[in-house]
Amino acid sequence: MIALVGCSSSSENTSSEGESSSEAPIAGGEFEGQTLKVQLIGDFNMDDTTDPITGERVKGLKVVKEEFENLYAGTKVEFIIMPWEGYVEKTQAMLTSGEADVYQMPGIVDFAAQGVLEPLQPYIDGDSEFSLDRFIDNQVDGWLALGPDDEDLEIYGLPFLGDARFITYDKQLFDEWGVEYLSDYPTMEEVKEKAKQMTGTNPVTGEQNYGIWFRGDWSSAFTLINLAEGQNGKWGEGFAWDEVKFNFDSPEMINGLEWLLEMQEYAPSGLVSNQGSEAWLTANNNIGIMLNQGPGNLTKQVYAQGLEDRIAIAQEFKNDDGVGGLFAGSPITIAKNSKVKDLAWEWMKFATSDFVQQYIYEEPGAMPSVKSALEWESVQQTAHLMDPIFEAMSTPWTPRYPWGSSQPRFILTSEVEAALTGQRTAEQALERAQKESTDWVESR
Repeated sequence: MIALVGCSSSSENTSSEGESSSEAPIAGGEFEGQTLKVQLIGDFNMDDTTDPITGERVKGLKVVKEEFENLYAGTKVEFIIMPWEGYVEKTQAMLTSGEADVYQMPGIVDFAAQGVLEPLQPYIDGDSEFSLDRFIDNQVDGWLALGPDDEDLEIYGLPFLGDARFITYDKQLFDEWGVEYLSDYPTMEEVKEKAKQMTGTNPVTGEQNYGIWFRGDWSSAFTLINLAEGQNGKWGEGFAWDEVKFNFDSPEMINGLEWLLEMQEYAPSGLVSNQGSEAWLTANNNIGIMLNQGPGNLTKQVYAQGLEDRIAIAQEFKNDDGVGGLFAGSPITIAKNSKVKDLAWEWMKFATSDFVQQYIYEEPGAMPSVKSALEWESVQQTAHLMDPIFEAMSTPWTPRYPWGSSQPRFILTSEVEAALTGQRTAEQALERAQKESTDWVESR
C-alpha cells in the first residue's frame, strides 16, 4: 500500500520526485520579516495523522510550511484551516476583516463579483518563470470569473485542488452477470440496458444485485445537467448574473430526469437520503454502476479493499464535441486587501509546484491539478484509475457553472428530489426549477 498510494513516511522529503529546498534558490530580501496567512478548507492538518483508510502516517502541513519558509528566508506562513461546513459564510467574514492573504475558494465566481479578489493576469504577465502550461487542460479556464468592472472573463484564481466526475463500475459483477463492460464513453441507453441486466438475483452468488446507484440529494442537479449535456443540451447560457438564462425545462433536461426516474427501478431504495450504497467499494459490493463518482480517496479505498482488479472507470456523458460533466475542485486566490501581495503571488506559484501538488496527492489524498502528475511514480502505479480521472478533469464543461454555488443549484436539486420521491412529474419539477431560478436571478 505504501508504494501504491505514495504514503511513505520514511523519506526525508515530502516526495521523492517533487521540488525540494535543495533544488531551488533561497529567496529572501524583499520578503524579509513578512508573514503570509493562508486559508485552506477540508481535511488538512498541521501535524502528522493516521490515514483512516490505509493506517499509514500522513504528513501534516508543517512540511509545506517548512519548505516555503526555507525557500523564502525570513518569512513566515500561517495556515487557517476550516471545515467544509459553512465555508462560504466563514470565508466571507474572513475577507471582510482581512484575516488572510490567500484563500482556497471554490466559490470564486461570487467572490470575484464582489471585488474582493486580486486579478492575477498582471502577475502572470510579469513573471517570466511562471507559465499556465503547467496545469491540466481546462483547469485554468474552469475558474475564470468576472470582477465588478470586467467585460470579459479574467483569471482570479489558480488551480490548486483538482476534481472531476466520472462513472465507476464493478467488473466482477459484470462478469458474474455475463454483461459486457461499459465502453469508455457510454451513452445513456448503454448504461440503462446494462443496469437493467444486472438487477436481480446474482446468478453466481445468489445475492440481490442492483444495476446502478446515484445520489438523489445534494449532487443530483449536477447529475441531471450532465445527462442533458450527453444529449447535446446545456444548462443555459451567460455568465454575469444579468445575462444568465436557464434551460432547466428544456427537452434534454426533461428527458434526463425521466431517465433518472427509470433508473430508480434498478437501484436500491434510499437514493434521496443517500442510502443503499453502503457496500460500494467493498468486497461485498452489490451495485454494478456508480454515476457521478468523484476521486476523493478512491484509489486508496480501492487498494485498501483489494479491489484493484474489480473497479474500472468510464467517462461521464459527453456532447458531440467531447465535453461534459461538472468542473469541480478548488482554486487559490489573493485577497484584494492583502498587504503582502507579492509574497502571496510567490505562494501561489509554490502551491502549484510539484512539491506541494505531490504532497496533497500522496499525503491528504487530494487530486493534483498539474500535468506533471501523470509522470509521478505514485500515479503511474495506479494508472488504470488515474488516467481516466485525469481525462475527466480535462473535458468538463467550462467555465464552471456560474450558479454552481448559488441558489439555482439548490432550487434544481430540490425539484429533482421532488420528482424522485413522486411528488411531481419530471416536467412539473423542471418547470418549477426554471421559474424559481429565473425569478431568483431577476430579483437578486
